[in-house]
Amino acid sequence: MLKKIYNWMGTQVHTPYAEPGLALLSFLESLIFPPVAPVLVLFCVENKSRAYRYAAIATVCSVLGGIVAFYIGYALWEAVGQKLVRSITTPETFSGVVKQFKEYQTLAILIGSFTPIPYKLLGVTAGFCQLSLFGFITYSLIGRAARYFLLALALSYWGGEIKSIIDRWFYQLVLLFILLIGAGLFMMRL
Repeated sequence: MLKKIYNWMGTQVHTPYAEPGLALLSFLESLIFPPVAPVLVLFCVENKSRAYRYAAIATVCSVLGGIVAFYIGYALWEAVGQKLVRSITTPETFSGVVKQFKEYQTLAILIGSFTPIPYKLLGVTAGFCQLSLFGFITYSLIGRAARYFLLALALSYWGGEIKSIIDRWFYQLVLLFILLIGAGLFMMRL
């Protein structure tokens, strides 16, 4: 079934709904869980000529979702922020993140935007710490752009080889991806 979804998603790249779908997924990734990177990889592999356009869409829409997450942390902490944090990590881990944020604000946003740390946690924490919204947006754009454009660059050069690897090892890669997500979530709960 997963292989059928993968193949169907690959055909969607060539429809008018590809870019709006990627935009929506990128926005939602900043608020809820579905990771956008696998879809971005698939889209870039299926249509290498638009790889940088897809990276731009993912960057901008992800940061727009991050602004909403920032607002949740800033203004809606009591109503929504605490529940969101508890669903992602432990209060102790969040306290450690808050301490690091306050000490290394700019660097924390820049690095956090680039790494696989859930971007929603970064946005909520930045809002909760009442960091500068302008700084959050600026460094998020730099970090997210670096992440997605480097991925698009790699895929524009090695997309064919990567597609054949994905096609050959699809189920093993899905299992590895699920294990990595599970391990990441487990580490965040510690």
